[in-house]
Amino acid sequence: MVAAPIFGYLGDRFNRKVILSCGIFFWSIVTLSSSFISIEYYWLFVLSRGLVGIGESSYSSISPTIIGDLFNNNSRTMMLSVFYLAIPLGSGLGYILGSSAKMAAGDWHWALRVSPALGIMAGTLILLFVPEPKRGTPDEMGYIKTRTSWLCDMKALAKNRSYVFSSLASSSVSFATGAFGMWIPVYLARAQVVQKTAEPCTKGICSSTDSFIFGAITCVTGLLGVVIGAVTTRLCRQKTERADPLVCAVSMLGSAIFICLIFVVAKKSIIGAYVCIFIGETLLFLNWAITADILMFVVIPTRRATAVAFQSFTSHLLGDAGSPYLIGLISDGLQQSYATSALWRFLSLGYALMLCPFIIVLGGMFFLATALFFLDDREKADKQLSQMTRQPSTVKVTAI
Repeated sequence: MVAAPIFGYLGDRFNRKVILSCGIFFWSIVTLSSSFISIEYYWLFVLSRGLVGIGESSYSSISPTIIGDLFNNNSRTMMLSVFYLAIPLGSGLGYILGSSAKMAAGDWHWALRVSPALGIMAGTLILLFVPEPKRGTPDEMGYIKTRTSWLCDMKALAKNRSYVFSSLASSSVSFATGAFGMWIPVYLARAQVVQKTAEPCTKGICSSTDSFIFGAITCVTGLLGVVIGAVTTRLCRQKTERADPLVCAVSMLGSAIFICLIFVVAKKSIIGAYVCIFIGETLLFLNWAITADILMFVVIPTRRATAVAFQSFTSHLLGDAGSPYLIGLISDGLQQSYATSALWRFLSLGYALMLCPFIIVLGGMFFLATALFFLDDREKADKQLSQMTRQPSTVKVTAI
């Protein structure tokens, strides 16, 4: 969260693929190193897990801007969708591989030793094969003759209503996904104890079946959501120019309904809960690539990395940086009176998680607000870009 604005500033001014690769290398090395820290240095372990965010900041701030400069219009939407497929796919595989490594080795430290090799491989491939495009979409084909200061960029973004509202909506998505990633496997495990289909886990290494299933669902729903979102937006653009924020708003509001149903059916049917999770997550993930595309439309190329970075900063600050802790705090507060009751432990966590659908509805409202200002902000960005761009044929060389 803290590193995102720094990478945003660097990404708008220096070689992006070098910055991106360095962040990923740092991320991978810190992750691997943290798995060897002993319990006597727990503070160092916590610090190392926090430093992982530096790697996330590098790719989340810079990668979309490289894609935005390589493609335009519908092709850009599709390529951003391919990129954002990696978030649910990687998250889901993280649950699956991490839980499998833990069970196979009988030691959770091995869950942190799977991804570093993949990260180093990805960083190397980026350095070797990813081009560094000029800033600006391919169809502009001009030279940026002026570059604004960082303070000017921040003022412009603060006045960009579509950017502000879509960032707040993105924070709502982050709040829900952060809370679900931490607590849904625990909630489903408690549901099975209440249904008497499983025994409470009292040993050090517990079964990871729920994490495995939730990870698989996250993979599939992420793939479906991003693809459906890209296709739906492409079709809706033929009907309205406000298609991008409207598709996001409808998907968010629909997701809230099915996520509410999770907590209704989980007490009686785990399968029913998984079905609701599947539909709810699919609708929730539908807007990831579209949100990035909205930003590309309403923000000029020379400040896109800064815009993506501060959107990431806001999403973490108001979203997943605090949502798992808040849900746990509410659940613990509710179950204090009946701490030994398995039923109340299950219900209290469900009541706490019910906060998420309300936050998702709020996010849907923010996307509707984005739709109101989207066309005006896109037109302003196009005008400003045309003023900053000098076509090659008009460039004059003056001898001094």
